[in-house]
Amino acid sequence: MSGNEMKYIQEAFDGNWIAPLGPNVDGFEKDLENYLGQESHVAVVSTGTAALHLALAMLGVEKDDFVICQSLTFAASANPIIYLGGIPVFVDSEKDTWNLCPIAVEDAIKVCIEKGKKPKAIITVCLYGMPYKVEEIKAISEKYDIPIIEDSAEALGSTYKGQKCGTFGDISVLSFNGNKIITTSGGGALVLKEEIYKQKAVFLSTQAKDDAPHYQHSIVGYNYRLSNVCAGIGRGQMEVIDQRVAERRANHEFYKNIFKNQEGVELFTEPSEDYQSNHWLNAIIINPEKTGNKDREFWRLAFAEENIETRPLWKPMHLQPLFDNKMYFGANIAETLFNNGLCLPSGSNLTDDDKERINKVIKNLLG
Repeated sequence: MSGNEMKYIQEAFDGNWIAPLGPNVDGFEKDLENYLGQESHVAVVSTGTAALHLALAMLGVEKDDFVICQSLTFAASANPIIYLGGIPVFVDSEKDTWNLCPIAVEDAIKVCIEKGKKPKAIITVCLYGMPYKVEEIKAISEKYDIPIIEDSAEALGSTYKGQKCGTFGDISVLSFNGNKIITTSGGGALVLKEEIYKQKAVFLSTQAKDDAPHYQHSIVGYNYRLSNVCAGIGRGQMEVIDQRVAERRANHEFYKNIFKNQEGVELFTEPSEDYQSNHWLNAIIINPEKTGNKDREFWRLAFAEENIETRPLWKPMHLQPLFDNKMYFGANIAETLFNNGLCLPSGSNLTDDDKERINKVIKNLLG
């Protein structure tokens, strides 16, 4: 926490604005719009998953519609497709950013068209804070006239060619879950290109009440608006967003120094100066053939013995029991990354003592 969250929360209580509207909601949206730039219009909601659900609904996704989705991601990227009765079409990653492979995306679109339905959307992910290949995916989007939903749940504060992630999609999505760069406890946001679309998002997220003196509903709505109390937490967090990003990037430099010139371990980092990741999570790829047969699981257990939590990368969606009958396009890059990848401690509040403990385990593992 920044220390100023309670000021905004107290204002909510003093003014009796506890519901999912009020000055903090308006203020948090304005803070985000100013931070993102690009004349963005932000609607804050209860979770990042809710934001994705609304984004798909706004693009008209219905039963049996195809939606392109990155396979190497958290389940929340794909689940909202199912909420609407759509069919996720999973796509492999490419090696540079671990995000959507443009070649596989186009292959997937062509097959969907052959089956009689052009996909309704392409969900791009900025995995662990790393921007995706923006120009390549945008060119495909324009070629086939398919809108992009940019899932930047993990990427607030990241940039591509100086432009903030969360501003590249036709609709973009942010998350303020408790583990993100900044948090509202729970929470998320839609980032939209025009004010009229923001108004539509707010309409859908507040049960789609028609303009009438009584409660009247013509379409399905959702109870997804963010509370004024949680938005107050967000306002306090926005005061330290740059500091939080700097702390995460400092963690990355810490790991970069450790793994410099080390055989068998590769730290996930930006492929060029065009990319600037917030390094929400730092991840490594372990080659057991070069680390004395010490594979990903060996490393994870070695950290666990010292009471340090690490985790495998996201298990690709096309390997999940929930999605085992869905289409998948690409090679096995996502699967290989999962089998060999490990996420390391990356919190903004890592202390020097924490880092020394981490460093000690890594040195022992590397001999």
